[in-house]
Amino acid sequence: MKTKLTLLSAALLTATLSSAFIPVSASAAIPQSVNGQMLPSLAPMLEKTTPAVVSVAVSGTHVSKQRIPDVFRHFFGPNGPQEQTQERPFRGLGSGVIIDAEKGYIVTNNHVINGADDIQIGLFDGREVKAKLIGADPESDIALLQIEAKNLTAIKQTDSEEIRVGDFAVAIGNPFGLGQTVTSGIVSALGRSGLGIEQLENFIQTDAAINSGNSGGALVNLNGELMGINTAIVAPSGGNVGIGFAIPANMVNNLVAQIIEHGEVKRGVLGISGRDLDRELAKGFGLDTQHGGFINEVMPGSAAEKAGLKAGDIITSVNGKKIKTFQELRAKVATLGAGAKVDLGIMRDSGSKNITVVLGEADASMNSEAGAIHPMLQGANLENSKQSGIVITDVAQGSPAAMNGLKKGDVIVGINRDRITNLKNLKAHLNDPKGTVALKILRNGSLLYLILR
Repeated sequence: MKTKLTLLSAALLTATLSSAFIPVSASAAIPQSVNGQMLPSLAPMLEKTTPAVVSVAVSGTHVSKQRIPDVFRHFFGPNGPQEQTQERPFRGLGSGVIIDAEKGYIVTNNHVINGADDIQIGLFDGREVKAKLIGADPESDIALLQIEAKNLTAIKQTDSEEIRVGDFAVAIGNPFGLGQTVTSGIVSALGRSGLGIEQLENFIQTDAAINSGNSGGALVNLNGELMGINTAIVAPSGGNVGIGFAIPANMVNNLVAQIIEHGEVKRGVLGISGRDLDRELAKGFGLDTQHGGFINEVMPGSAAEKAGLKAGDIITSVNGKKIKTFQELRAKVATLGAGAKVDLGIMRDSGSKNITVVLGEADASMNSEAGAIHPMLQGANLENSKQSGIVITDVAQGSPAAMNGLKKGDVIVGINRDRITNLKNLKAHLNDPKGTVALKILRNGSLLYLILR
């Protein structure tokens, strides 16, 4: 996003300042107190909190490949290239929050650092430090960085489940690369989802001004405690209109804990499909409530089936906290992690009860993450085979996966000389490739190799 700053000439600026400002005596200065009472100020809180918010500068190269049309291939001969590659360097700016001073952990948005070859952190005291990426979760837009530096300040955190609409909120970040900036407002809404910003949405909405460059910065309360990580705005005109969104601190903590332990997010799943409980559905079931997640289907063998959930159940709370929508339920469950015990409040046959579920692991499908596993797999839907290997259930026309020769129905069974049995195995191999990557494919009963270029 670009912004236009009007620059005045030195002469005009001097003239403007001399005519606009009139010196006043010390006795006319703004008082710091009235009748012995100090005037309210956010300055004491911010002096302790702002050192925990950093700037994030990234650079890298976007690589795009385009298949050469058949009509032009005769120029290159029968052994000529099949596609052309374009490399475009990029730079970006964002914000981050120090969550562990001793270990140098910094949280930011995945979209801030996605594709970056170099990540530089600008600390509050002016130091610049190179950061390394520990892990990221594109679906929730969270990334964890680490730096080696002394005398860091970590932010304090609050229980984001206790946040209420109307609570004061302060956004701290690096908008437009201007340097650290503080804005204030209130919490406008909670549990915002279905916006199409991220795949997992459970946002805090605020009217504290958030602009381009604030991504990854902190949303704090009046105690300077982290409520959430600023991530997106509604901006029809390109600028702030008073509708910004932050990822709740509890959701961030759950994701970060998994990244630290596993290097990735071990996403938890219930094994259900469903929809929001709206007015018409509630009326049809004779219910007083209009909030919750309605279960359409319980998958066989899933965590939900094992716990006794049934189609027609309405989930109204997660670990004692009410939910409004199915999307909010999905976001909370997915960020708790595989193996977590979750207490669900449900309504069944006009009665209510609690059910404890041990979440399964979302390793059966990684369709949305195919591009994150390897850029040349983008456009392919991947699923673990019931036998062994990875089934390609679909390939988008014109996608990198299609240009590399992958087809619907292919089964990935190896990389180079190594056997591949599941998605987790595939991701581990492609995270540390050793030279050229050759996928061993089983297609229509025959084996072949495809080179990822």
